[in-house]
Amino acid sequence: MKDQITATQTEALARIGEVEDARSLEDARVAILGKQGSLTQLSAGMRDVPKEEKAEVGQLLNAARQAITSALEEKKAGLQAIADAKALEGIDLTLPPRPLHGGSLHPLTLIRDEAIQILRRMGFALAEGPEIEDEFHCFDALNTPEDHPARNEKDTFYFDSGKLLRTHTSSVQVRTMETEKPPVRIIAPGSAYRRDEIDATHLSVFNQLEGLYVDTDVSLGDLKGTLEYFFHELFGPETDVRFRPHFFPFTEPSFEIDVKLHVKGQAPKWIEVAGCGMVDPAVFESIDGNRKDDAFDPAAVTGFAFGMGLDRLAMIRWGIKDIRLLIENDVRFLKQFA
Repeated sequence: MKDQITATQTEALARIGEVEDARSLEDARVAILGKQGSLTQLSAGMRDVPKEEKAEVGQLLNAARQAITSALEEKKAGLQAIADAKALEGIDLTLPPRPLHGGSLHPLTLIRDEAIQILRRMGFALAEGPEIEDEFHCFDALNTPEDHPARNEKDTFYFDSGKLLRTHTSSVQVRTMETEKPPVRIIAPGSAYRRDEIDATHLSVFNQLEGLYVDTDVSLGDLKGTLEYFFHELFGPETDVRFRPHFFPFTEPSFEIDVKLHVKGQAPKWIEVAGCGMVDPAVFESIDGNRKDDAFDPAAVTGFAFGMGLDRLAMIRWGIKDIRLLIENDVRFLKQFA
């Protein structure tokens, strides 16, 4: 048995030394250490070795296996080194390398992060909510009548269950008021969905940032000052901002906000960027009805809400004329922001 082990080891090492490619090396490994390999068969014969010789024979077997395994690993490393050297043949190491282009944040991410930072400095906290909503949180709690166009299937994505893809992140405001008591000061950035025809200024999926501030004695002056400061920080201190009376079901009074856009070679023009207003008392009553308390008693608290499209803010900031560029993942366009 001892002589067989020694002979098998010698033959195995010789065969490994003669191997010239990876395939032949694998064949040698299987022939020696595989289930039917020569060394494996010798190991199976240990049951027939006399008891007094088992320890010595076992040590010899282990030593042979280790020697063969080491030889296989060394041969494999040697063959790989030869293959690597061949792969490098003909390469001119003096050629300059290809430049590695650094990545960057998407313009929507840049404008969202900057907007959040400005509002966080004013004490607003981040809030989140589900994108698949029910009609109460998306419409009913916001004083939206049943015949409002937004509740029509032509304008909103409904599921067979009756749920829908939220048409604005105002639903986050409702969910926040359901779980927290005044004072509440939150912003809710996120996706919204509407059945809009996709063109240069509209997408069916867009990004919003909405805000809510509820406390005692919150005034229209607080709303105006907050948003003027926000747009001055975002677009520059010389930015002209105006508030136009408008109608929204969930705020009263309500306003649309415009900023004056100055483009070189063109006459300045007003661009709508946001909607806002004082929270309608009917919204507070709906919240209290759902909470079953008077935490948002309209006689005790007031508040303001606002909402803006981040896509439009990005278009204004960088002069982007087609909103579709923000979703097409064209590297030629995106690398401008690197």
